[in-house]
Amino acid sequence: MNPAPETTPDPAAAATPVRCRIFGVGNAGCNALEQLAPADFAGVGLVALSTHARALAQCNVPEKVALGYSLRRGLGTGGDPDQGRAAAERDATRLRAYCEGMDLVFILAGMGGGTGGGGAPVVARLAKEAGALVLAVVTLPFDWEGPRRQRQAAECLERLRGVADSVVCVPNQKVFQLLDENTSVLDTFRLINDVLTQGVRGIWRLLSRTGLIRIDFTDLCAVTRDRHSAQVLAAAEAAGENRVRAVLEKLLTHPLMDDGQALAEADAVLVSLMGGPDLTMAEVRRVSEQIHRQCPDAQVIVGAAVDPQLQDRLSLTLVAGHSPAADPAPAEPASGTAAAPAAAAAPAEGNAEPQFETSFFQAPETPRVPSRFVPPPPDLTPERRAQIIAQKTKGRGKGRSRPQQGVLPLEVVSKGRFEKSEPTVYRGEDLDVPTFVRRGMALN
Repeated sequence: MNPAPETTPDPAAAATPVRCRIFGVGNAGCNALEQLAPADFAGVGLVALSTHARALAQCNVPEKVALGYSLRRGLGTGGDPDQGRAAAERDATRLRAYCEGMDLVFILAGMGGGTGGGGAPVVARLAKEAGALVLAVVTLPFDWEGPRRQRQAAECLERLRGVADSVVCVPNQKVFQLLDENTSVLDTFRLINDVLTQGVRGIWRLLSRTGLIRIDFTDLCAVTRDRHSAQVLAAAEAAGENRVRAVLEKLLTHPLMDDGQALAEADAVLVSLMGGPDLTMAEVRRVSEQIHRQCPDAQVIVGAAVDPQLQDRLSLTLVAGHSPAADPAPAEPASGTAAAPAAAAAPAEGNAEPQFETSFFQAPETPRVPSRFVPPPPDLTPERRAQIIAQKTKGRGKGRSRPQQGVLPLEVVSKGRFEKSEPTVYRGEDLDVPTFVRRGMALN
């Protein structure tokens, strides 16, 4: 009996889409998650995670998880990351089930608070254990939120970087570069959420759309997997005749690009160029040449795709990062001194967050002033007091004379320049003459 001939699988049938899930952790993460249009993320699971039941109920996302409800009873964490971490660990089994089978997991969160800062590292760890590529996009506090919240954000960020493949930081303070004095609070946070999500939208586009110069999931892994460092994720869009020049200017002046410094320091760059049916090869070449000029020593992966919805528009998404080896090594502490805490660690390249001053929180070592308290003498009985006096006087020589202090020859000889002035007489006594002279007192 002849064996059945081997059949070649249909490449279109064998290709499987990238399985992706996006978590919004805490208030900032849930707000950003709502700004992602479901039409742009077909087949992607969106999950909102929060310890605040009322805020979670107002979130317009189908999948919601009230973290640690048995611990926090839906009342939030009070800004304590330890409480947020404990709440996420309480629901670790459910979160792990959401991550099973995923190729890519995005985490949107705000550092500095309780649920986002404490829960995001737990979600990242569970996703890594499930075998997914974990990309976190987080915000950092405004300067006016105070040093305590910034220090707390730095600690949570370091914890998140230790488990996620890469972390993209969006400092809220830099968003002020895009605002004016009349911008409302709602518009400010809407813009922050837009900056937070536009990179996620751009990455999903390049993975889900068929490209002429294709970028696949493996290329994304080559730039981001197991780097555990801060990266830059920026997107820009332009239209018109000079759209290539305009989109490059928008990208290089993006608040997260540090005037192009983040791109110059990168050692791996992923570029996705997307346009309508009128996209030309000359435009792809010009964008690629400009990116290579900004980072000549980096590994640059360029992809291009056509989206019929982008008629007359050009969309550019860039992911830039550097390996952990490029981070400056921390200085070894001197012998006998304690190492600096994690909150004082310098931020990684590409991350524009400020360094946090810790000298204020470390009390200087000053010598302790001895106490001036003198304890009272013990109570003595009359017999014991007489015995002590007798011991002190015993042994004094009889022939030894006690020292005598002579009388000081003090008398007024002359009044000097006040000789001709009228004396101050009171009740017959000249008060200009010292008392001890008037009364003939001897000073011993």
